Amino acid sequence: MPKMLHTGQVIIDLVMAVDKLPQAGGDVLAQSASFEAGGGFNVMVAAQRNGLPVVYLGRHGTGRFGDLAREAMNTEGIQIGIAHKAEHDTGLCVAVTDASAERSFISYIGAEGEVTAEDLASVPAQAGDYVYVSGYSLLHAGKAQALVDWVLALPKGINVIFDPGPLVDSPDEPLMNALLARIDLWTSNGVEALRFTGASDIAEALDRLVDHLPADVLMVVRDGPQGCWIRQRGDCQHVPGFKVDAVDSNGAGDAHAGVFVAGLAQGLSAVEAARRANAAAALAVTRWGPATSPGSAEVDALIRKTFGN
Repeated sequence: MPKMLHTGQVIIDLVMAVDKLPQAGGDVLAQSASFEAGGGFNVMVAAQRNGLPVVYLGRHGTGRFGDLAREAMNTEGIQIGIAHKAEHDTGLCVAVTDASAERSFISYIGAEGEVTAEDLASVPAQAGDYVYVSGYSLLHAGKAQALVDWVLALPKGINVIFDPGPLVDSPDEPLMNALLARIDLWTSNGVEALRFTGASDIAEALDRLVDHLPADVLMVVRDGPQGCWIRQRGDCQHVPGFKVDAVDSNGAGDAHAGVFVAGLAQGLSAVEAARRANAAAALAVTRWGPATSPGSAEVDALIRKTFGN
C-alpha cells in the first residue's frame, strides 16, 4: 500500500466564529473559540481517514503548541517522521470564520518553517508513494531550498503533489520553476489558479497551467460548491459538487485534496477520485473547525444518497 509523505507545516489554529470581521481598530465578540491542529494537518487527516497511510515529514516544536500538534497526529494515526523536536515551539494561526462561512487567517510560523536534508531523509519514499508539497513551504527561508532539492532527487516512480496555497502568486520564482518541472499532480482552488496564471476564469487558467507543468500532469482545480475541474493530456472535465448548507469553509479544500489523493492511491480514476473529493469537501463545510474531513463511510453514504449507487 502506498503512503503519503506530507512535507508541509502542521500548526495550531485558534479557531473563532464571528458574525463579521471587525473594522481596523475595532472589536467584535466571538461565538466560539478553540485551539485545533491545522495547516497541513487537515490534508493528512483527510487522507488517513480515507484509507491512505500518512507520514508527517515536517518539523514540530517544543512547547504547548508542539505538544498539541503531536497529540492530534497521534490521535489520527498519522506517523511523525522526524523524531526529534525543534528547540522552539510550533507556530500559530488565528482562523476567523464569519457568518457567510468565509474564513480569514493570520499566521505565525514556528518550528515547522525549518527543515534539513537529514530531516527529509528520515522516512524513505518508495515507488508508488505520494509526496505532498505545499506552496507555503516555498516561503520559508529555512526550508525551501532543502525541500526542493530533495523533491528533485526523488525517483520518477514517486508521485509529487503540489498545492500552491493562497500566498504563492507567480510561477517565475526560481525555486518554483524548478519544482513545477517535477510535479505529477496540481491541486488548488479556483482563486489560486487564477492568481497564479493571471487568467480570468478557470478554463483559461487550466490552459495556461499547461505552459508551466510537465505534459502528463493531472490538474485539479476546485470551484467551490460547483465541484471541481480536472485536466490531463488535453482532456478537461467538470465534476459536479454536492448541494449542502455550508457553515464553515475552513478546511474544505484540504479535505478535497486529501481524499482525492487517497482515491488515486486506491486505484480510482481521476473522475471517481474527484467525485469522492467533492463529497468530502461538501460534508466538511457543514461542520465547524479546520480538520473536518469525513471518513470513507460518510463519503460513500453521501454518494449513494445523491446518485443511488
